[in-house]
Amino acid sequence: MKKVYIDGSAGTTGLRINERFADRDDVEILHIPEELRKDNDERAGYLNEADIAFLCLPDDASREAVSFIKPDNDRTVVIDTSTAHRTLPEWAYGLPELSDEFRNKIRNSRRIAVPGCYASGFIMMVYPLIKEGIIGTDYPVCVSALSGYSGAGKKAIEVYEGADKPADFNAPRQYALSQQHKHLKEMKAICGLDREPMFVPVVDDYYSGMLVTLPLYPHLCRKKLKPEELRDILAAFYEGERFIKVMPFGSEAETNGFLSASDMSGRDDAEIFVTGNDDRLLVNASFDNLGKGASGAAIQCMNIILGCDEAKGLNI
Repeated sequence: MKKVYIDGSAGTTGLRINERFADRDDVEILHIPEELRKDNDERAGYLNEADIAFLCLPDDASREAVSFIKPDNDRTVVIDTSTAHRTLPEWAYGLPELSDEFRNKIRNSRRIAVPGCYASGFIMMVYPLIKEGIIGTDYPVCVSALSGYSGAGKKAIEVYEGADKPADFNAPRQYALSQQHKHLKEMKAICGLDREPMFVPVVDDYYSGMLVTLPLYPHLCRKKLKPEELRDILAAFYEGERFIKVMPFGSEAETNGFLSASDMSGRDDAEIFVTGNDDRLLVNASFDNLGKGASGAAIQCMNIILGCDEAKGLNI
C-alpha cells in the first residue's frame, strides 16, 4: 500500500484530490494535524515519508516544499498542481494523451507537473494541430475560455457564494486584460509556439466546468481543411484515449446547437467539438476545471505511476 500526503489539503484542489481516495484500498493517506500543517519541519517529515506527495499550493510554496525533500530520497514522487514547474524540462508534464513520450515520462519520473486548467484545453487542441502539420508554430493563435468560479480559488468562491456578492459577480467577467495570464507560458512551451497566444479568459457565476474555444482560419493553415476533415484528424490523434473524446461531427445538434461550459461538471474527462464551415473553423474543448483541469488530472498521473487503471477513482 502506497503512502500519500497532500500538502495544501485545505484548498479546492487538495480537497477534491482527497475526495477521490474515499473508496480506494491501495493507498494510505497521511494526515498532518491541523495545527501543524504550516509547520515546515512537520511538513518535511510527511513529504519524505510519502510515496506520492501532492502539492496543492501557491507557486513559491510548492518550490519550497520540493526543497524540503532530502537529496537522497529516491522514493517520493511529487505531483505538483501549481504553475511552478510546468515548463521545466526535468519535470514531466501531466497530459499523457499527447504521446507515448509524455505518458512514459510521467510513468518514470519522480517529478510531475499537473497542467493548468485553461492550458489543458488549449494544449489538447493546439498540440495535435502542430504535430499533424495543420498549423505552423508561427500561427497567430487566439483562444477564449469560459470557466466556473471554482477555478478562481477559495477567496473568490467565498465572494461568489456569500450573502454580500457584488452585483458585477452575477455576470461573466473577463480578466487578464494585460495578456499576462500565468498559463500562457506553458501554452507556448508545450505546443512549441513561436510566441504566446492571444488569450481571453472569462469567469462566470456557476461553480465548475470550462469551455475553451480555438478559432481557425483555413486559409492561414498549412493544410486547408473542411471541419469534417479536421474533426477526423483530431479523432485519429486521440484514438484509444479514454480521457479525451473527439465528438462526432455535428453532435452539437443534440443540444440544439449550443455548447454549455458546465456540461462536463463533475467529470474527469474532456470532449472536443469541431464546428464551423469551409472559411472559419471552431474547435472547442469542454471539461471540468476541477477535473481534467486539476485534481482529476493529478489522480490520473498517480494511477499511471502506480501501474493501475488510469481511470481508477475517477469519473469518465
